[in-house]
Amino acid sequence: MKKYLLVLGTSILLSSSLSAQHHKGKMIEYNNPYWDSIKESVTTSQNPKADVKKEFKVDLEGWNLPKSSSEFKSQWHNSPISQGWSGMCWCFSTTSMLESDIKRRTGTEVKISELHTVYYEYLQKVEEFVRTRGNSTLGEGSQGNAVLRVWDKYGCVPAEAFTGLQSGQEFHGHNLMFEEIEKFMKSLKANNAWDPDFAVKTVKAILDHYIGTPPTEFTYKGKKYTPISFRDEVTKFNKNDYVDIMSLLQQGYWDEVVYPAADNWWNCDKYKNVPLDDFMTAIKKAIRSGYTMMIGGDVSSTGYYSFADVAVIPSYDIPSEYIDENARQLRWSNGTTGDDHAIHLVGYTEKDGVTWFLIKDSGSGARNGANKGYYFYHEDYVKLKMMNFLIHKDAVKELLEKFDKNKS
Repeated sequence: MKKYLLVLGTSILLSSSLSAQHHKGKMIEYNNPYWDSIKESVTTSQNPKADVKKEFKVDLEGWNLPKSSSEFKSQWHNSPISQGWSGMCWCFSTTSMLESDIKRRTGTEVKISELHTVYYEYLQKVEEFVRTRGNSTLGEGSQGNAVLRVWDKYGCVPAEAFTGLQSGQEFHGHNLMFEEIEKFMKSLKANNAWDPDFAVKTVKAILDHYIGTPPTEFTYKGKKYTPISFRDEVTKFNKNDYVDIMSLLQQGYWDEVVYPAADNWWNCDKYKNVPLDDFMTAIKKAIRSGYTMMIGGDVSSTGYYSFADVAVIPSYDIPSEYIDENARQLRWSNGTTGDDHAIHLVGYTEKDGVTWFLIKDSGSGARNGANKGYYFYHEDYVKLKMMNFLIHKDAVKELLEKFDKNKS
């Protein structure tokens, strides 16, 4: 049975300004061919046929949209790669941001293994799950600052030293691996068997089977390294050089708070919560000043359309002039905005008086349009639906000074 894909309706332009347009949409077939190719490659047994599915999406007729990534002024970044069938967007986006920042700081171009980080993040999740007697989130997701934590403790390795792929495997496929980990951890909880050494040893065995064992020593460009020495000598990484910025009305501004998302499974309380205008100003200034950032939030909007590589906020959702901290908080509070994806913001352009952001995305949807691995986010989409970003502290010096002043 063929899956249905969304077709866009018509839009009536009331003026050349996006905020003055009256946007429409209608039901079309749903399809994600790149995701289908991942599943076909990863799955070893036949999947049941999906039921007919329809979605409601924006009609893009009449919109003056960017068409190519070449229209954007972008900072150096490695080419987009797919995270396959996995929940590793947090690691792919943050690793990509750190690679860009290594290039900015040192001039070195390097591709770093995401799977080395993911391996040790799973082990830390297991330790927390045991410590809390099963009262912590156990999932594939995490937050960007988890990469900083893992690198600080375990180091990092070049991608060639640890791919996490078996021989002949094209895409990462973590569905079976996670099912096995989850089943084992639930059995510990059911039997009140809280032996941390046994838990970690067993999950290590599962990880080793599916993605391999991370190296303790390797050769890179003719020199031997450990993950720690590679981190220190090649990347010159310092986790204290990076800050998390968020904007949510509910927790009060100008304070460090816990980001209230399930993937913040260790309840990190170092997110600097700032008003929305300051949040947006910092993003725009940083990308114009040569810095990239990991940015995370919600990609479930009807204005998120992969075949055109764009993310917009249609007027039927909310007119542009009404997007503010209240509209943002409303959607977080009622669940229509969540934290379901992390991406790498690498560039910008100006069009019709608004800013568009160039987004490097490891998700499957980013491979359906003409610009493989990229999306173009309208600034309204970031303002309404992107909840936090991780960036080098030098990029937001003015904001941090303002934060310290208002906090004190």
